[in-house]
Amino acid sequence: MGRVANKKTPQTQKYVSIAEIKDDAVVLRDGTLRAVLLISSINFALKSDEEQNAIIAGYVSFLNSLDTSLQIVIQSRRLNLDEYVATLKKAEKEQTNDLLKLQTAEYRQYITELVELGDIMTKRFYVVVPYNPVSNKKRSFWSHTKDVLSPTGMLNLNQKQFLKRRKELFILVDKIISGLSSMSLRSSILDTQSLIELYYNTYNPSVSEREKMADIQKLKVEENYI
Repeated sequence: MGRVANKKTPQTQKYVSIAEIKDDAVVLRDGTLRAVLLISSINFALKSDEEQNAIIAGYVSFLNSLDTSLQIVIQSRRLNLDEYVATLKKAEKEQTNDLLKLQTAEYRQYITELVELGDIMTKRFYVVVPYNPVSNKKRSFWSHTKDVLSPTGMLNLNQKQFLKRRKELFILVDKIISGLSSMSLRSSILDTQSLIELYYNTYNPSVSEREKMADIQKLKVEENYI
């Protein structure tokens, strides 16, 4: 007896808390917003005692100045050097000086062998800045539990609401960037394209290595209006 497929298979997107990504902000299904900062790193061990103490003091001051929660994310990824090797190969072909051509070929071969010997990992540091117009403390335990077990409910924001919340979000972002700079950490706000790529790579780590995302400006998006 054949299997009757009269029930719709739940979509993966149903269990993802992200509603949309636009204007350099992540909009969650509950109406809250997120901004993501890419943060530079410092080699703490190589700093002098005075510099280490200054960094620690700056970090303590930064934590004490916070009136909102933050999420710190560290991602380790395999460094893809295919494009770099292809660039070297092109430069080798276009090189007219025989000595430089030989040196470029040897360097390209060295990089190729280095990649083949093992995975070269790179680390990236992110700070996720949330904005919630209603404090989570006012929400009951059962409200949180419902969001976890059934994250399908979505709060639709109109453009006016979104712009107001986005403005408040980036006021927080400016404050966070200022606090991080006191520790000599540089911050860069991820734009819409970078945010989409970040979440695409996070949710699809194996696929993202084979299939790179196209520029969002070149994608044809169909919007459904309720």
